[in-house]
Amino acid sequence: MIIHFITVGQKMPKWVSEGYNEYAKRLPKACSLNIIELPMANRGKTNSVDKMKAEEAKKILDAIPKGARLIVLDEHGQQVTTKGLANKMEDWLAGGQDIALVVGGPDGLEQSLIDSAQWKWGLSKLTLPHPMVRILVAEQIYRAWSVINNHPYHRE
Repeated sequence: MIIHFITVGQKMPKWVSEGYNEYAKRLPKACSLNIIELPMANRGKTNSVDKMKAEEAKKILDAIPKGARLIVLDEHGQQVTTKGLANKMEDWLAGGQDIALVVGGPDGLEQSLIDSAQWKWGLSKLTLPHPMVRILVAEQIYRAWSVINNHPYHRE
């Protein structure tokens, strides 16, 4: 299974790439994490938020591999424990589909994209900076994998 981590926003600071890569490289091929960075819509004075979100949604939909299960990160999504995420991940692995895990731009995701997701994942009630989300998601995916495989990384 490949988790295609589709993010809106490019040119992250070096520390973000290093943090993300640290966890992504720990995952085995059977559960790999592949980041796809998409450009944000132009934030010009004449563009409405709805227009920007629609433009980004089109880019996201074009980037989702055929047959992948769509999961979005959304502030109103379900918050789970690490064990809960591990249970979700076991279902994903058993399903045999790749995963498209999507993070929107600064204005969030278009509602139609959120509505079409098979799961809406809420990381926290806190507002988190997008660069930090990339690292946090990579670490939690690795941690969930370690729980599934009884790896000592996750301690209770």
